[in-house]
Amino acid sequence: MAAWVLGVIGGSGIYEIDGLENARWTKMDSPFGPPSDDLLIGRLGEVELAFLPRHGRGHRLPPSHVNARANIDALKRAGCTDILSLSAVGSLRESLAPGQFVVVDQFIDRTFAREKSFFGPGLTAHVSMAHPVCPRLSALAYPASRAAGAHTVMGGCYLAMEGPQFSTLAESNLYRSWGCDVIGMTNMPEAKLAREAELPYASVAMVTDYDCWHETEADVEVSHILEVMASNSRTARELVRRLALALPDRRAPSPIDTCLDGALITPPGARDPAVMNNLSAIVGRAVQGEKA
Repeated sequence: MAAWVLGVIGGSGIYEIDGLENARWTKMDSPFGPPSDDLLIGRLGEVELAFLPRHGRGHRLPPSHVNARANIDALKRAGCTDILSLSAVGSLRESLAPGQFVVVDQFIDRTFAREKSFFGPGLTAHVSMAHPVCPRLSALAYPASRAAGAHTVMGGCYLAMEGPQFSTLAESNLYRSWGCDVIGMTNMPEAKLAREAELPYASVAMVTDYDCWHETEADVEVSHILEVMASNSRTARELVRRLALALPDRRAPSPIDTCLDGALITPPGARDPAVMNNLSAIVGRAVQGEKA
């Protein structure tokens, strides 16, 4: 696959992308229900881009009501080859101050009220999540973030909590003791679903606050977060522009492009046809040419 089609999922405060050529909002249907919003499809330089506001325009959807399966399925159906996730987070480290960006490389998933897989009865599959982000895309996002003006850290562990409430002090200190660096509510199960869809995924987390563990900082309040978020969102939109312009002319294959090879456990003759139909965009490549 030679051409990039970059999917961008915008988190809190990011509801559009500047400078897209031939930009149009396009409705995408999914067998998993409606995505968070229409896709904003256009071009940045030579790169086709599909943008999805994770919470919908106007921030209509709280974290637990974001239909991550429909979002990833819609981006896959739109032809995306790779996904960049942008999301607001709290910091669990003194060194990660509000306004800084973190290119995440690990996750701990503490969500519990969300559909976490495309697979289930009728078709079972198990993909590896040992290394949950695409190192190639992350390595491209890092200099783009710095060029956009963000103080950016390469590598960090993202604790995904259910929300919508912020952490208790005990929880915040627990997550710090686990070695987590930032805390948010949206990258899981999004990253897991992107892996099942064979979409290389990179996450840039934008720090808005110190969560509630910090002894000399005020506890988390939305009013303060919104102030930092406004600045972060401007930088994030510039990050997307710089990333798109910096992508290599030809997209080299990624091992994630074929991660379903060997992951589908249910043999062809035992698969539920209705399930297979719903999963046509997700497993289409992997099941081509299989023997019954």
